[in-house]
Amino acid sequence: MARHDPISYPPRGLCRDEAARWIGVGATKFDELVKDGRMPRGKRVDGRVIWDRYALDAAFADLPDTNENIIDAILSGRGRAA
Repeated sequence: MARHDPISYPPRGLCRDEAARWIGVGATKFDELVKDGRMPRGKRVDGRVIWDRYALDAAFADLPDTNENIIDAILSGRGRAA
């Protein structure tokens, strides 16, 4: 008989929809963020693509704040030149 785990924790690997929810966007926006490099690519495991939530957290932390000066972001390597 399987034992119930009393500790609740999120999985380390997330499917595309879960990864999008993890960072607070829809799946289409998440795809855009992956395509332009603001979010990491997933890892292929057999026929599935899985995102590491730690990598998502790191990429999310690197996104500029709404009040960040774009020049500071570019100079620090967090922004992109137009």
